[in-house]
Amino acid sequence: MTIKIRYFIFIIIIHLVIIVLSFKLLKEQKLYFFLIEIGVIISLFFAYRIYKSFIEPLQFLAAGADAILDKDFSINYVKTGSKEMDKLVDVFNNMIKNIRKERVQVEEQHYFLQNLINASPSGIIILDYDEKITDMNPKAMSMLDIKENWQQKDIQTLSHPLLKDISSIEIGAYKVVSLQGVEQFKIEVSHFIHRGFKRKFILIQELSREILAAEKRAYGKVIRMMAHEVNNSIGAINSILNSSIEYLEEDENQDQSIKDALQIAVDRNYNLNQFMRNFASVIRLPQPHLERVDIVSIVKKVADLMQHQASERNIKFTFDFPNKIIWCQLDTQQIEQALVNIIKNALESIIQEGQIHFQITENPLCLKISDDGEGINKEAVEKLFTPFFSTKPTGQGVGLTLIREILLNHNAQFSLKNNINKGATFEIKY
Repeated sequence: MTIKIRYFIFIIIIHLVIIVLSFKLLKEQKLYFFLIEIGVIISLFFAYRIYKSFIEPLQFLAAGADAILDKDFSINYVKTGSKEMDKLVDVFNNMIKNIRKERVQVEEQHYFLQNLINASPSGIIILDYDEKITDMNPKAMSMLDIKENWQQKDIQTLSHPLLKDISSIEIGAYKVVSLQGVEQFKIEVSHFIHRGFKRKFILIQELSREILAAEKRAYGKVIRMMAHEVNNSIGAINSILNSSIEYLEEDENQDQSIKDALQIAVDRNYNLNQFMRNFASVIRLPQPHLERVDIVSIVKKVADLMQHQASERNIKFTFDFPNKIIWCQLDTQQIEQALVNIIKNALESIIQEGQIHFQITENPLCLKISDDGEGINKEAVEKLFTPFFSTKPTGQGVGLTLIREILLNHNAQFSLKNNINKGATFEIKY
């Protein structure tokens, strides 16, 4: 029973009792009876005034509570002229004003944070209390190659290599993951407090460009120092050796084996000089001079160049190209050098007899060079494209490093992966 009903019942009972008792005076004291009746009327009037003084504020509070429950913060109450009521109106209006202001601020902050998360260069994945995905920004979707149907999925169900060991990373810790030896990512797990409980979020940062730039500065400095010392030493040594050879050639009685030994030393110095030039070619690589060229014709031209080497080992070239010109902005000379190294590695992976397949597709532009050779061993997969890493016993690792630098300077995405059945595929997306 509401206060309003109880109040009316109380007033009715009191006044009914007074009226009933006043009827006893009707015959004997009519004047008193009429006075009592007038008093009852006045009492009812004051009861009504009291009702308005006490009940209306309660109704006002109830209406305000309903507005808050309905999240309607646009209302404002008008003053009634009553001192007590107007004080309550002022308090309520100020409260609504502050709530409205804070609500706008919260919505603005939420909108700002949402835009900030969406524009972040790092991938962000937000989880609920059961570690199911509630939100994922565009960068994370791009990194994980996810387009749809990720809401409310368990993070463990995503099969991307970046999230392979995500469950082993504790809150506040991170792990650096390397993909194909080129792309490196920092996976960090953190949390925030929501409604008194911890909720996880995953931050994926791409470190590739920073690490590659640092690597290049480091090995560039070392190579320049080595090249300077080696070239200075070789120049002086070769001068002495050549003078010695000329002196021995004038003396016919000298043993020929000494001359041959000195010539071998000269040739070895020449090879050492060439060895250093190969390293120096990586750090001296200029920025690409881009021009509009047909990628199909470039690949065919390089394949024709390498055709003789392939034929000598019974390796066949096959092509899957569109029957039209595909224009793109490239540095022809640098791309040809990269393709020569890629095809050379594919040829060397095939011991004898095999096939190298060239494929170009559009939207986006993608070049694939696949071989049916021995493929890449597991130990070498994560070290591919590491500066001067080579799987060959006598290799310098310059080829893949040069390929990496050329393609990075062209802002191309690339990878070298084993095929499902046999061999490996070098893929370039531009």
